[in-house]
Amino acid sequence: TMQNVHLAPETDEDDLYSGYNDYNPTYDTEELENDTAFQQAVRTSHGRRPPITAKIPSTAVARPVATGYGSKTSLASSMGRPVTGAVQEGVTRPMTAVRAAGFTKAALRGSAFDPLAQSRGPAPPLEVRSEDSPEEKIRQLEKKVNELVEESCIAHSCGDLKLALEKAKDAGRKERVLVRQREQVTAPESISLDLTYAVLFNLASQYSANEMYAEALNTYQVIVKNKMFSNAGRLKVNMGNIYLKQRNYSKAIKFYRMALDQIPSVHKEMRIKIMQNIGVTFIKTGQYSDAVNSFEHIMSMAPNLKAGFNLILSYFAIGDREKMKKAFQKLIAVPLEIDEDDKYISPSDDPHTNLVMEAIKNDHLRQLERERKAMAEKYIMTAAKLIAPVIETSFALGYDWCVEVVKGSQYVELANDLEINKAITYLRQKDFNQAVETLKMFEKKDSRVKSAAATNLSFLYYLENEFAQASSYADLAVNSDRYNPSALTNKGNTVFANGDYEKAAEFYKEALRNDSSCTEALYNIGLTYKKLNRLDEALDCFLKLHAILRNSAHVLYQIANVYELMEDPNQAVEWLMQLISVVPTDSRVLSKLGGLYDSEGDRSQAFQYYYESYRYFPSNIEVIEWLGAYYIDTQFCEKAIQYFERASLIQPTQVKWQLMVASCFRRSGNYQKALDTYKDIHRKFPENVECLRFLVRLCTDIGLKEVQEYATKLKRLEKMREIREQRVKSGRDGSGGPRSRRDGSAGSESGQNRSKGERVSAQLRALPGTDEPYESSCSRELDASYVDPLGPQVERPKTAAKKRVDEDDFADEELGDDLLPE
Repeated sequence: TMQNVHLAPETDEDDLYSGYNDYNPTYDTEELENDTAFQQAVRTSHGRRPPITAKIPSTAVARPVATGYGSKTSLASSMGRPVTGAVQEGVTRPMTAVRAAGFTKAALRGSAFDPLAQSRGPAPPLEVRSEDSPEEKIRQLEKKVNELVEESCIAHSCGDLKLALEKAKDAGRKERVLVRQREQVTAPESISLDLTYAVLFNLASQYSANEMYAEALNTYQVIVKNKMFSNAGRLKVNMGNIYLKQRNYSKAIKFYRMALDQIPSVHKEMRIKIMQNIGVTFIKTGQYSDAVNSFEHIMSMAPNLKAGFNLILSYFAIGDREKMKKAFQKLIAVPLEIDEDDKYISPSDDPHTNLVMEAIKNDHLRQLERERKAMAEKYIMTAAKLIAPVIETSFALGYDWCVEVVKGSQYVELANDLEINKAITYLRQKDFNQAVETLKMFEKKDSRVKSAAATNLSFLYYLENEFAQASSYADLAVNSDRYNPSALTNKGNTVFANGDYEKAAEFYKEALRNDSSCTEALYNIGLTYKKLNRLDEALDCFLKLHAILRNSAHVLYQIANVYELMEDPNQAVEWLMQLISVVPTDSRVLSKLGGLYDSEGDRSQAFQYYYESYRYFPSNIEVIEWLGAYYIDTQFCEKAIQYFERASLIQPTQVKWQLMVASCFRRSGNYQKALDTYKDIHRKFPENVECLRFLVRLCTDIGLKEVQEYATKLKRLEKMREIREQRVKSGRDGSGGPRSRRDGSAGSESGQNRSKGERVSAQLRALPGTDEPYESSCSRELDASYVDPLGPQVERPKTAAKKRVDEDDFADEELGDDLLPE
């Protein structure tokens, strides 16, 4: 190895300047063309061959390498860098500090050039985090708590309050487990308070929504008392709301004020809402002066409709007229902050612009504006109707003042509505003339107001049965506004009153086409079909109306009546039973049920409902008559006496009730009481033949001396009756015949004609007991007047009372249309 080491001569040690002309042949670029190793490396891959490894890889000593540039002396570089070119055998290439890019061991072995290492395939997958680690468990548990809170909120928004509460409780339980695990892993300062706050707040809200107020208050207290929760003081507003629901007004005001103190003044809207809650609570407690202070402050700082209306209510409760006027003016002056309708009118005929205008005309913002305007009009109209009767000496002057104030504001169109309300107030006071005069002032107004006024005028004249005037004003209302369902309904009513049912049905149908929710038109068209005997169509109308008005007594009655006309008593009874559940004390419905059960032969059920009807209204002659006949038929004549006595009190001029009382005494064996009753009847009705006949027979059997006197009177009356009958037969100028004109005539075997009102009952059976006194020979003539012959039940003609139930009692509801809403 020493043969390649060049030692400097000793004689040169003292030469300080020697060696400067010697240089490494590597840097000799002039003789590269003659360098065989370099030329070979350029033309071939000679330079890529790996160097010959040496046993001693030391690079501390520079080794001169022989090159083809043999005449030169190779010197070691100061950096120890070997010469380039062919590596001599047995000489190791030294290591360098910088490695060439892209050259690897694999490349030196002959592999393809791959600087990006694409031949190695895809990168190995990331190392899977262990699920058993505490951090991962905490992260998954936190995710689960957030999901439960979200599910609770979604369930609450869908109306499932019970599920929302369960989810909130589950989130609270898991959140407490999460806190304990965090305390074990990390420091307490690193625990997130936002999740705890969200879980507790949601739990308190769900408790409150489920009306579990004690639990909600406890949960809110946990949040409020924790000083680490920022802005938790405003939750005292929620606690005040809970106390308000519990009617604990003092605590509600206390918590509202505590919340007001803890909310900074920059949050003006929140403070205004809290003060409004305080004012409402003061109204509920009757502290109107304190409520006035709150609402006055609100109206001075940020006026709004609700505060203005509540201020008027407070002044109305106090009775301060001047302050009511000022508060009404403040309410009128509250800005609506909505766009005018002119904004939505297209300025050009551009189709694209028109489509855009149509799209935004009914968008959500426009609907919100309409709702705000409707709410403002409602508050103003209600306040005007409230204060108008008290701010001036009369309600008319009060309405006039309100109208003048409204005319000078942004609610000019409400002035006409106030005038119509003035007319309606006249109606409530039964001053029809003033109401009509007020409404007639609108005949020259615009079409909408004219139609409303004419509709009300038509309704008024209809109620007064002035159908000609009602028809003319109904025509005016229809001509002013053809799409006014109330006007069309009133026009149909006037045509209905004249008997033209087909034409009336057309008006009702048109009203329904304009407004499918017009229940008056639907009800009246059902009545029209019933008049036309189109019972199936009438039933369809009333069933549709029943789907809209589930508990309307009139609709239920009409359905039952239609089934009765269709000869379906079972369905009629079923619907009347539903009607009884709505109006359980209506005596006429109960008597109707009794009549249906009686026609079906179920007398026990009939008696139950007739007795209930009598209990609620003991002056119905039909019910009294049926109950008395029922007790006579069941051989309880003593109980029948009280009903006939009541009937005689109701109709003292009808002798038949007193005759029935005497007959009941006689049948029960109390002959003395019967005799006294007959004598009393004779004093009141001396020309009653039946009473004299009973007196003659009773006195004869008892052996009284008055028998001759009564017999003489009886013969005289019978003779007078025969003379009267002969005159009627000879003259032929009486339609019904005088022979039927006997007050309280009990009838005879000859079967004289009697009016329906003079007969006791068609349901009375033939009274048994032929072995009793006064039941032989002519006595049957006396009793025949109180019974109908036995035989199959025939349908009784409707009496006047039943006609009143069917027609008169429902006349206003059948054809009357409600006044227009304010």
